[in-house]
Amino acid sequence: MLILKNDRINIGIEKGELVSFKLDEYQYIHQKGAPGWKHSDTEMFPIIGPTDEAGYRVHVPRGNAILDQHGHLREMEYTLVEQSENSANYRKTYTKGTVISNSKYPEKSSAQRLIWPFDFQFEKKFELLEKELRIQFTVAGERDMPFMLGYHPAFKLHSTNPSIETEERTVGLQEILDEGSRALELPDCNQLVLRDERDLEISTEGFGQFMLWTEVPNMLCIEPITFYPYSGPQSDLHEGFIHQQGEEMSFTVILKPQQT
Repeated sequence: MLILKNDRINIGIEKGELVSFKLDEYQYIHQKGAPGWKHSDTEMFPIIGPTDEAGYRVHVPRGNAILDQHGHLREMEYTLVEQSENSANYRKTYTKGTVISNSKYPEKSSAQRLIWPFDFQFEKKFELLEKELRIQFTVAGERDMPFMLGYHPAFKLHSTNPSIETEERTVGLQEILDEGSRALELPDCNQLVLRDERDLEISTEGFGQFMLWTEVPNMLCIEPITFYPYSGPQSDLHEGFIHQQGEEMSFTVILKPQQT
């Protein structure tokens, strides 16, 4: 495990996955093995949402795109390309047309192989500052490449009545649980606070909205997204694409724990 730390915050990273985020001894990140989800964070790229009802086919201007839920980036391994005392930078590189094996096949998916008709390079940089953790995602790809991006971290819940607070509304845990497998949308939102035994402020740049998902009371996924995929049929998911502009596009998530 790669460790980043300062006087009070301690970060644990395994192969590009944020597996621990502690302020003093208070753990903010969902731990693998606990009920809810087998991961602690991942990325959704180049698509967000399920694709099974569309036969795993996604409409793009060029060639074939066969993708399972949330895209194929999660099936690739990160390479650590740069490390310092307070930062770590990871990278994934994909060559168009490369076939990627789907780990969900055959138990949870009938799509054995995934493919995308565009080159891209995806970087994830962790930077620990005095009072916060900055996570920056950088997408470099062919000009006009369509994509969606979502960050999918899972947070450990400590109290029996946690909530999400934005400028517009407060969302209780039960409201999120009632959505079941479908995530709850928070449109036009760049900042929120997880209210628990210790609060966590989450702010973003470049995403524009969040969705909230859990099916258990001990964990909550708070996911910054560029597109909410559950408002229409899966065959129309391509309508949520943004397009690569210039050499790189950057998106940022800042996790700022309550200091006492």
